[in-house]
Amino acid sequence: MEITPSHETWSSRMIFIFAAVGSAVGLANIWKFPYTAGANGGGAFVIIYVLCIFLITVPIHMSELLIGRRGKKSPIVSLTIIAKEMKVTAAWRYIGWNGMILSIIVLSFYSVIAGWGLAYIPKMASGDFSGVTAETVQNIFDGHLANPVSLTLWHTVFLALSLSIVSLGLRRGVEKAFKIFTPLIFLILISMIVYSIFTGGFIEGARFLFTVDFSKITNKVVLSAVGQAFFTVGAGACAIAVYGAYLPAHISIPKSSLIIVGLDTVVAIAAGLAIFPIVFANGLDPAAGPGLVFLTLPLAFAKVTGGTFLGIVFLILLVVAALTSTIAIVEPAVLYTIEKTSMRRSLATLSVGFTIWLLGLASVFSFNIWKNVYPLGFIEYFREMTFFQLFEFFGINIMMPTGGFFVAIFVGWKMTIASTREELMLDDGFVFQTWRTLLRYLVPLVIVVIVIANF
Repeated sequence: MEITPSHETWSSRMIFIFAAVGSAVGLANIWKFPYTAGANGGGAFVIIYVLCIFLITVPIHMSELLIGRRGKKSPIVSLTIIAKEMKVTAAWRYIGWNGMILSIIVLSFYSVIAGWGLAYIPKMASGDFSGVTAETVQNIFDGHLANPVSLTLWHTVFLALSLSIVSLGLRRGVEKAFKIFTPLIFLILISMIVYSIFTGGFIEGARFLFTVDFSKITNKVVLSAVGQAFFTVGAGACAIAVYGAYLPAHISIPKSSLIIVGLDTVVAIAAGLAIFPIVFANGLDPAAGPGLVFLTLPLAFAKVTGGTFLGIVFLILLVVAALTSTIAIVEPAVLYTIEKTSMRRSLATLSVGFTIWLLGLASVFSFNIWKNVYPLGFIEYFREMTFFQLFEFFGINIMMPTGGFFVAIFVGWKMTIASTREELMLDDGFVFQTWRTLLRYLVPLVIVVIVIANF
């Protein structure tokens, strides 16, 4: 089946790889991976995480690229087209709807967290963290969260930066941004690792990440690793399916997926190598949890030579990584809006962005004026969850794995072998059979276990 795309395509394979790697690299790598690894035994977590990446998320990643390139439209429309081709119900398009709604929910709180990083840059540059104590750092963070005006401002600024790039389109906006941002992410991470090597704590940090104590591999560690693997790659969100829609026919999906996911994994581990040496060198706790970036690291930067500069560089890394992933996450909703309304891209981007911004206010207020508001408090399980916590829980723990489950079922069981082999450009050999077996059996089983375990 040959469908002519009604939009731009990537100018080269290298640019596609840059964009796809940049889209996968985000807060999940720079913010969440280090503290999740720290809280789950370091090396024990890392080995399970890497296995999950390549056995669970790579098959889904390949499938989403396959859906995008075969349909050449937004995920919703591509799934509708492919379902018709396969003579199955058009209800499979709701995988795309799940992904689009998921992207809006995730970005509504994601942009708020990224805004924290933006807000910390002038604080760091002005010397607010010079010579501070743990109590002072905590007070700065608490004061920031307690200010709804400041949180809204930085949430708005971050979204405006992201959406301005998306509004320019693929060649003028997205490609140019990734040509700069993706190499910048690697450059900053390498610089921080080199700094860590020469300032102490590197050996201890590396040992923490790579020494596997099998006694620490518990059910909690396994579930955390699987959840982190889904979040960092964005498996199930169908965001990468849009980049597949822009993918020329001659580019290999299996090779591209392995490169993209492999580099994304390298970035996550590199973030750990950049952060944990600083933590250990200053006698701080690697299991500090979500506050590792905004509480523990500023305290560490305050104690080292050149800490202010290093802190600014790290925060720039955090914001740039968040920008690259946001650009990808918002694209499915923008493209679908263009397809259904024939709006100009700038207007479609603005309308989607306003929805995200408005929903993001609920996350902003969750830390201050609505901090005691629990929308689903009448249900015991959600009794003390704020809007922010609910968005994070349903987005990452429910909608993302659910999307991955149905992508696996659709591509593995509803698409014909011939159609999947055609898009993957594989013969009926070991690689294809391994991918198909993982997709049809292991991936759905693991996802069901994850969802059940969340309750």
